[in-house]
Amino acid sequence: MMNRLSIVSAAALILAMAASAPVFARSFPLAPNQTAVGDVGHYTTRYEDTLLDVARGNDLGYTQLITANRGIDPWLPGKGHRIAVPQFYILPDGPRRGIVINLAEQRLFYFPPGGQTVETFPIGVGVQGWVTPLGATRIVDKQTHPAWYPPASIRAEKPELPNYVAPGPDNPLGDYAMRLGWRSYLLHGTNKPFGVGRNVSHGCVRLYPEDIDHLFHEVSVGTPVRVINQEVEAAWIDNQLYVAVFPNKTQTDQIDVEEKMTPVLPTNLLARVKAVAGEQANRVDWDRVKQVGMERTGMPTLVTPMAVAAREGSDAAAPPNADGDAPDQTPAATGPASESDPALSPDTQTYPDSGEPGPEAQADPNRDAADQNANNDAVTTDGAPSDLATINRVIENFPAK
Repeated sequence: MMNRLSIVSAAALILAMAASAPVFARSFPLAPNQTAVGDVGHYTTRYEDTLLDVARGNDLGYTQLITANRGIDPWLPGKGHRIAVPQFYILPDGPRRGIVINLAEQRLFYFPPGGQTVETFPIGVGVQGWVTPLGATRIVDKQTHPAWYPPASIRAEKPELPNYVAPGPDNPLGDYAMRLGWRSYLLHGTNKPFGVGRNVSHGCVRLYPEDIDHLFHEVSVGTPVRVINQEVEAAWIDNQLYVAVFPNKTQTDQIDVEEKMTPVLPTNLLARVKAVAGEQANRVDWDRVKQVGMERTGMPTLVTPMAVAAREGSDAAAPPNADGDAPDQTPAATGPASESDPALSPDTQTYPDSGEPGPEAQADPNRDAADQNANNDAVTTDGAPSDLATINRVIENFPAK
């Protein structure tokens, strides 16, 4: 399927991925009312690089790096390409405590006690039809070297799977797992790091091995977890408005297999930006907002150009309105999202068959899309077979144009 790469060259790519020197999650100081962290850096590729190497080495997900660098071959970028390293993040809405997961962004944010810092990790999320519940829960159990009990629903898809997979290199849960209050949903590592930043699981959240190691030793049982699905983010940063738009699940799959996506404007884009812009909506370059919505690079982009900002209070263009009425000048709401915190008790069996999500799987007021699935299974479907099989699977998952 990937006729440009022989088995030998594919093996070299796998070895290059393993040889890369990944970093731990980015940690940022956090001030009160701060809306964003980080910046956009750049990296000049070497001959032996793949974008998977660069993604893992900079703690980015695959889709995150590809959308910020359209048109660059992820397998053979070549020597001397200057690529964007998008480590600039608008912080999620709502309470800043514990773990917040934005499925659309494919990113986890951890707010340690004290409110002085925030850490962020790329994640792999569920495939079409296997969606992580939205809402509030918490960590109820932690386990090193977890065993995997493939649920009956997954064994029905792959009858060759055993009933039990022991800890070790063949275990798709990796070396660490943290169970959520929603039965059978986990935050866990992986034996397939190239799945981070893609739609790969049956509803669990997977992290790079080095990231789950770091997070596992920081987070305690009882830590709150909130899951949202925000395709559109907007925030004021230094008196300028920035907007970030992420690919939806279908577009992420297109990027994964085709390295391109069908442009679709988010239905809530203009309403979301208007709400955050509030009384300063006349400063916004609305054509730029629409462009950001169509491109969906995931990178926060300035939509109040300096020239427009200098004309504040003048005849700058008013925001568009679907019904043709005057723009809504209501300031953005600033109250925190509601969060449930029911009593949860850990299951006595290690990762049993899937059941219905518990009552904690409530709709989150911050989410953009409520595609909540009550029958998700917890775990990814495949373990780590031989090196040759791994190479073949990588080739199959990343076909050449």
